[in-house]
Amino acid sequence: MTAKESRKIVGVISPHAGYSYSGQVAARGYDRISRDGIPETFIILGPNHSGRGSGVSIQTEGAWETPLGLAQVDSPLAKQIQKASEIIDIDDSTHSTEHSIEVQIPFIQFISESNVRFIPICSWMQDLETSREIAKSIVDQTRNKNFVIIASSDFTHHERSFTDKDEDQMLKKIEEDDKRAIDAITRLDDVTLNALGETQKVTMCGYGPITTLIAVAKLLGSVKTEFLAHKTSYEITRDPTYVVGYSSILFLRD
Repeated sequence: MTAKESRKIVGVISPHAGYSYSGQVAARGYDRISRDGIPETFIILGPNHSGRGSGVSIQTEGAWETPLGLAQVDSPLAKQIQKASEIIDIDDSTHSTEHSIEVQIPFIQFISESNVRFIPICSWMQDLETSREIAKSIVDQTRNKNFVIIASSDFTHHERSFTDKDEDQMLKKIEEDDKRAIDAITRLDDVTLNALGETQKVTMCGYGPITTLIAVAKLLGSVKTEFLAHKTSYEITRDPTYVVGYSSILFLRD
């Protein structure tokens, strides 16, 4: 049995806020990956918050440095994925100012304890067609590869307004909105999840990367989900003026 065949985890949804806010939730997913077995390559999908660079950007060479050392881009596989796609561009500039992928790297380095290889794919185009196209490029080029996908996203972003009179009601609505997204994810319903994000019915920043992960799961077949955790920044800060939701959800071979 190969390392790929012995592992169950295909991907995980992981938040990307400051570690003091969402680190506990992110750690739940990485702990499970560490116990499942470290893949040869992590493919990290993140949203582009600034809009800088191409609509879908990949870096195909080089390394990223954190306080834990260097993480090397899996150049051969990254180039294959890029060439297989009509919409993924090589654009290092996007990654120079974006945090959604960057904050995942130390978690990967910590659990790997060895040479780390990853592929960063960053998108400000998060529509359903684009997300599915990225998924197809990944699946086509990773057959017989030992990989895990990290879909980097926070969930509801709520800035309190003067109309929010009841703090408990506001927090309840955030929980309800995030539950709608979580329910769509656990059903592997990429259409509903993407619509919730595009219409801002759930103000999640990385609905495109999550849609791509769902699409990958459906292309692979025999994949199920496992909900791990959900928290909000309010549980850390007790500040109701700006609340963000965080979730960790596994995608596993059935």
